[in-house]
Amino acid sequence: MELPFVTKANQLFATDNSDIDSALAVGVGIPFDMGHHPARVGSRSGPDHIRINSLLVAEAARYSGIDPISASGFVDLGNIDVVPGIVESSYRNIESSIGEIFSRGITPVTMGGDGAVTLPQLRAAHKHHGPLTVVHFDAHTDAYPKTKPHYYNNANAFVHAANENLIATEKSLHVGVRDTSSGEAPGVIQNARDLGYSVITMDDIAQVGVVGLIDQLQSSLHGQKIYLSWDMDVFDPAVAPGVVTPGWGGLTANEGLRILRGLQGLDIVSFDINTVSPPHDIAGQTGSLAARVILEFLRILLVSHGKCEPVMF
Repeated sequence: MELPFVTKANQLFATDNSDIDSALAVGVGIPFDMGHHPARVGSRSGPDHIRINSLLVAEAARYSGIDPISASGFVDLGNIDVVPGIVESSYRNIESSIGEIFSRGITPVTMGGDGAVTLPQLRAAHKHHGPLTVVHFDAHTDAYPKTKPHYYNNANAFVHAANENLIATEKSLHVGVRDTSSGEAPGVIQNARDLGYSVITMDDIAQVGVVGLIDQLQSSLHGQKIYLSWDMDVFDPAVAPGVVTPGWGGLTANEGLRILRGLQGLDIVSFDINTVSPPHDIAGQTGSLAARVILEFLRILLVSHGKCEPVMF
């Protein structure tokens, strides 16, 4: 597969399967962040941190009835050639690389990087699939108004996506939103809704519970092609402290994994996981949990392809 990758040596997710075209999914690292977060820069190192902390998680998966790595033929291809903070060339490489994966009929599973890396992936997805429905799990909408001097940033990818008509905004969801740290949350949420998105806050989830949320997602998303974006700060910082912008009151590990399993049966064509920040993840627990999220996604991908029995949530 001809891609602008810099392949790393520590591919802990990798299998011995060299026939990439037979894989249901391939892993790709996107070691990019904008570099101008006011307090926490570090997600550029997220992909390798997830790999390092995937070892025990991946080993345990081999003894859980079905190994989602080998069963899906999953191969970790390495990292896309990007330069943190340099948007034009980095976005171009991301878009072309993910586009090549789509052209092979394979599901890309990408490890960021901050939330900014989603936009070029959506550009690639639109070229191959048309306007997908986005399901975005995050403490934030990432649909904050575009402001100077940073026209592109990690908080406005979904503004650009809506304005470029890349996605079906009227069908797309932001789930787990709760950021009130700036005192601007009502305006930020309304901005997302003005763009056409639906926003499901943590307060909304508390009202219906995990099973109620899953029922709601299954009902609204059935029959659509989905781009699934998972920002690790949707989890509470008690379980995922190593993220770019933590916000208290998030999902527990159990809740998040159950909700993810509840998406089985839906037509998910792309998956990204973002904002793991190694400098703020001293014990590696966020990297480990991110690896588990990837394994859970591979398992529901197997269910969708009839290669695995549905799992309980």
